[in-house]
Amino acid sequence: MKSFDYLRPDTLDEALAALSDPDAAALGGGTNLLDLMKLGVAGPSKIVDLTRLPGLDRIETLPDGTVRIGALVRNAALPRDPGFAAAFPMVAEALLSGASGQLRNAATVGGNLMQATRCAYFQDPFAACNRRAPGTGCDAKDGANRNHAILGWSPACIATHPSDFCVPLAALGAIVEIAGPDGLRELPLAEFHLLPGEEAHLTTQLAPGEIVLALRLPPGAADFAGHARYLKLRERNSYAFAIVSAAAALRLEDGVIREARLALGGVAARPWRATAAETLLAGARPAPETFAAAAEAALAEAAPSGANGFKIALAGRILARALAAAAAGTPARMPALPGSVLDDSDTEAAHA
Repeated sequence: MKSFDYLRPDTLDEALAALSDPDAAALGGGTNLLDLMKLGVAGPSKIVDLTRLPGLDRIETLPDGTVRIGALVRNAALPRDPGFAAAFPMVAEALLSGASGQLRNAATVGGNLMQATRCAYFQDPFAACNRRAPGTGCDAKDGANRNHAILGWSPACIATHPSDFCVPLAALGAIVEIAGPDGLRELPLAEFHLLPGEEAHLTTQLAPGEIVLALRLPPGAADFAGHARYLKLRERNSYAFAIVSAAAALRLEDGVIREARLALGGVAARPWRATAAETLLAGARPAPETFAAAAEAALAEAAPSGANGFKIALAGRILARALAAAAAGTPARMPALPGSVLDDSDTEAAHA
């Protein structure tokens, strides 16, 4: 790891001034950045520690019912908050499926959004990777790519975004608050991460010197609490990134789906909001054939980026299964194995 300067500003203005240096990097929990520095993939000359900034470690319910989550809230805090877990159960389930307790205690909400892909070629400083070193190529295209993208990829990059947390957030229409040298702005989370074009190293819509300030879940997001699930298929059932995952939330009235919110993970460079499938489900009755049709609509544009054509069928099945689980109703308590397709038991553990 190369040497670097360390700054710990006390105010947002001081932090933004420090981050005006193009070779500076923001530090929250450090669970991704420090790994990349140790690997030689990231080498900032200045680390700006944001953890002293006031007011960014709060979960707040605003007067209109919006829930605002500061960027420094730890990943462990959200599922442990009874009010939050009850209102947004699939967000809590996604977080609990995503990492060990130790990592959740350290990682931050803002850092989760900003984490880098886990593509092995991105993490290898000696491999060709347009994301890490623009113009060098993409070794993943002809390499080990069974877990890579099936939606939104380009010849320049076939990596996927690794977050579990972001998948239900995208489904629920979360908003990202951003602070920068030009003031405050906001973006829908579903548009925050960029799909790879010719400039594959541009992975989010953050401009130079900007940071994530908070996330907001709109008032209507809690209306799905009674029928919401997150399911994740992974190569091992403990603390592994998703091969594919799905967040499904339904608003049911008189046995009819009045509104659906769906997103897929592990399939693209950003959480994939399945709006066509949502439209198809509106007004339908929950049934296996309805869920299969929704899954087909969600994956209509999918295409293999390598030896990963199986992921198209797999993503469809996980989405249909998540829809069936959501239609059956949110469990009264968190499943013993959050997010797992292997947990069919009736024994459920409390939020942890």
